[in-house]
Amino acid sequence: MKKHFFIFWLALSLSGSTALAQHAKPQIKKPVAAAVTTKPAAITSSSSLLSSQPTEVPIVTKTLANGLDVIVFKDSSVPVATVELAVRNGSFTEPPELNGLSHLFEHMMFQTNDAVKRFRQGIPLASDKYLSQIGDLGIPQPNGRTQEEVVYYYYTAISQDMPIIMQSLRDAVRFPTFDEKEFAGEKLNVIAELDRQEASPFYYLDRELKDKLFYKYPTRKNPGGTRETVNSATTAQMRLIQARYYVPNNSALVVTGDVVPEDVFKKAEELFGDWQKTDDPFKRFPLVEHPPLTASVGEVIQKPEVENVFISIGWQGPSIGKDDASTYAADVFSYILQQPNSRFQRNLVDSRLTSGVSVSYYTQRNVGPIQITAVTTPDKAQAAVKAIYTEIAAFNNPNYFTDEELESSKALLAASELYDREKPSEYIHTLSFWWSTASVDYFRGYQKNLRATTRADISRYVSTYIQAKPHVGLALLSPDAQTAAKLTEKDLIGK
Repeated sequence: MKKHFFIFWLALSLSGSTALAQHAKPQIKKPVAAAVTTKPAAITSSSSLLSSQPTEVPIVTKTLANGLDVIVFKDSSVPVATVELAVRNGSFTEPPELNGLSHLFEHMMFQTNDAVKRFRQGIPLASDKYLSQIGDLGIPQPNGRTQEEVVYYYYTAISQDMPIIMQSLRDAVRFPTFDEKEFAGEKLNVIAELDRQEASPFYYLDRELKDKLFYKYPTRKNPGGTRETVNSATTAQMRLIQARYYVPNNSALVVTGDVVPEDVFKKAEELFGDWQKTDDPFKRFPLVEHPPLTASVGEVIQKPEVENVFISIGWQGPSIGKDDASTYAADVFSYILQQPNSRFQRNLVDSRLTSGVSVSYYTQRNVGPIQITAVTTPDKAQAAVKAIYTEIAAFNNPNYFTDEELESSKALLAASELYDREKPSEYIHTLSFWWSTASVDYFRGYQKNLRATTRADISRYVSTYIQAKPHVGLALLSPDAQTAAKLTEKDLIGK
């Protein structure tokens, strides 16, 4: 799935490293993780719902001669449009010396560019007049977000201002000046964001899980980077990132809302058509191959401020482009386990061994993690961990879930995607995510392939990636809680 699902609000903190967002300047916001509750709340006939849903995402696309993908999702219910520029960049492109710099680049995106510089100097070109329009019309400040496998930048405004915000994105991406004073200020803003993340003990649980799962190349799963890499960053490195990844054949212009696709394509050609294509960045700088875990690893993380016991178990899951079928199976199976009436929830939550438990698969091109997260108390910790592993061992039993649960979960997932389309200004981020991590074609066929998922597909997914596979088991708790719980590394890996 696009996001991790969490059943309890505290676990929102666990997703802190998956996306770093810039809202205007310099405030930083984190995305809100999706709730486990399903939409709609109940389904009386999953088969009829499945048959009534459209099978393709109603988007219109065009690829310019320079390789820039233009994606349009039209929704004229409100006279508003969102324009987003997405780039295949993020931590999956970052060796240690560049870790966190995709995020720092995002912060610099809406700083001074050539057009802004001319405007401030009082010598703007005729084409720069849109800058005064942005101020006069009260167009909202731009936003940006950095994830593992995509970085995107966007404005939302009334539809008639679509050409203005498109031009602003063009100048921002193509002609940044990387002013040294502004750069120094944004480095401080990024470091302040890292400080806020690390103030939460749950950050360490998530970071430790990723570092152990992707032990050879941990920076490729850490969009935030470190204080050291951000502190030592230079504007020369910003230009390096720009030259490598901010090219038309590695970018997409996504527009949603009350727009005419033909008008978007025409304006995109006018503004971006002369942006020069380069060689494929991922042929010049191939993605790393994360080696599989050779053995399971357990660890107890002690933080004084943690009141309960947080359990996190993770596996390396399927990758887009290598095992697409398992990515659909992972989504469906996770959703089955999330449902309140599933055996998984009954045995772990209704039994009161845990106060909440969630299962997630995070779709990625460069190995997506599978994660089980649970909250319990020190006196129940050992029993809860044992019960989780008992459930895992039973995942492939023929009666672990019913045919109705399978069909209902597929219907709920499909309905959730349809529901998301009702908010084009948010749905645009979904389109950018799938364009970068998978492809437009993958997403076009998502509902069709989701519906085609079978028990056999789920069984293969479980056998290939979960059961009897090396994994990471972690517990986050206070020293006092550990004195009572007495959890061991063997407990946490199911030994």
